[in-house]
Amino acid sequence: QIKLVESGGGLVQAGDSLRLSCAASTRTFTASRVAWFRRRSEKRRELVSYITAPDGTTYYGDSAKGRFTISMDDAKNTVYLQMNSLKVEDTALYYCAVDLPPMGGNPLFSYDSWGQGTQVTVSP
Repeated sequence: QIKLVESGGGLVQAGDSLRLSCAASTRTFTASRVAWFRRRSEKRRELVSYITAPDGTTYYGDSAKGRFTISMDDAKNTVYLQMNSLKVEDTALYYCAVDLPPMGGNPLFSYDSWGQGTQVTVSP
């Protein structure tokens, strides 16, 4: 099974930026859908964004539109989530997931591997 490791979380102030990374244990992103999810305290899991390869299609949830950017560096087996203008309500555990071929399942839950997450805390 592919191992995903997230990094880049931390404690920041509102308005700051962070870049999260999702690194895969093998070269697996060449044909895949990689998503970022988050879970805020006592909230349901939320799909933040995803990117598909090799076509580069991206999706952003309402909370991410205009502030977050997802990108993929296939050579480094890494997907990034650049988060700008962070808000207190962005505080959550962020984790990534990968859907391998054949893809096409529900992007809310159809993934083959999940990471453990990285905590993002945004203070006022």
